[in-house]
Amino acid sequence: MADKKLPRLTWPEGVHLDTLAVREGLPRTAWGENSEALFLTSSFVQPDAASAAARFANEEEAFIYSRFTNPTVTMMERRLAALEGTEACIATASGMSAILLLALGLLKAGDHVVCSHSVFGATLMLFGREFAKFGVETSFVSQTNVDEWRRAVKPNTRLLFAESPTNPLTEVCDIRALSAIAKGCGALLAVDNCFCSPALQRPVEYGADLIVHSGTKYLDGQGRVLAGAICGSESLINEKLVPVMRSAGMSLSPFNAWVVLKGLETLSIRMRAQSEAALSLASWLEQQDGVERVFYPGLKSHPQHELAMAQQSGSGGAVVSFIVDGQVSGGAVLARKNAFHVIDSTKICSITANLGDTKTTITHPASTSHGRLTEEQRQLAGITQGMVRVAVGLEHLDDLKADLLRGLTSL
Repeated sequence: MADKKLPRLTWPEGVHLDTLAVREGLPRTAWGENSEALFLTSSFVQPDAASAAARFANEEEAFIYSRFTNPTVTMMERRLAALEGTEACIATASGMSAILLLALGLLKAGDHVVCSHSVFGATLMLFGREFAKFGVETSFVSQTNVDEWRRAVKPNTRLLFAESPTNPLTEVCDIRALSAIAKGCGALLAVDNCFCSPALQRPVEYGADLIVHSGTKYLDGQGRVLAGAICGSESLINEKLVPVMRSAGMSLSPFNAWVVLKGLETLSIRMRAQSEAALSLASWLEQQDGVERVFYPGLKSHPQHELAMAQQSGSGGAVVSFIVDGQVSGGAVLARKNAFHVIDSTKICSITANLGDTKTTITHPASTSHGRLTEEQRQLAGITQGMVRVAVGLEHLDDLKADLLRGLTSL
């Protein structure tokens, strides 16, 4: 351990998460700023050569170089760790770089990973193709079938990886059950908490060892910057991940950290409002002609509804996916045509694959976020050509309904 710890804020016992989302970070500087300071500097001046030597050798904790130590980034890390209920956090340049850092810090050639085949398309590519180049084997299993996870475990399994809910089907995994499997084989469980954020779900409470985030989504909340993070114990973060970050440099910029830091202040308010609107929209979509099926954990028709309500603070989140008419009767070609028609008929929704914004976004997952996958991979994940994903923002709900109805009624 370092001889000198960076100063920490202290809070009354029992202080609520909404308060930590606004207040947690570093103490104010000597200038007494009320809004967190943005430190736009590449390096930090040391008081003398001996101090510099001690700090570079990790004998003292101090800010040295912004590739791996920066006050604004540290503030964002401490705030997110507090919200997730973990001891520590490490911020990265994007959500995908967080997964890359996770693998570089925890895995080596000959190791084995068990991963849901319903995770984000780029995550599938990273585990299935890129990590395989370096001798890491990955078995892909059903998101919801716990027995498949259990059967996939091998003597060399080191990591179980899931996202819950998944993108775009909003499938929910039993985090507690996967944690038991991981502990039983001496592996770690990592959960991508991007769709819920700590405002709705804290995977560590169900036994997850590491929580992964694309801060680009709800943590920022306004589509402004790219960011990623991993939350976990001090030992895992400091001993396994920080050394890789220090050498490899997939670090978050201070400016982007500052933007996310400010976004976290309104996280709970945004998530509550957007989730409430998403539930209303999903319920409405179930009643519309032109819609074959709706995927949303807050609906009783969702296969994992009860589990989602237990794990996700009784909320379904803010992402709704649905299949337009034509998937069953007309096949993939007609389904894709109809999905494109619904998307192109919108006047308010932003046609973009990003999500987590205050602006509602709409996309066709099979040709965007999961477009690089093979058709077999998409089928395994349940992503059909007729699927449309809507990430609900903060517009008036009646306007969003009218925007979607424009395309649905003209199919």
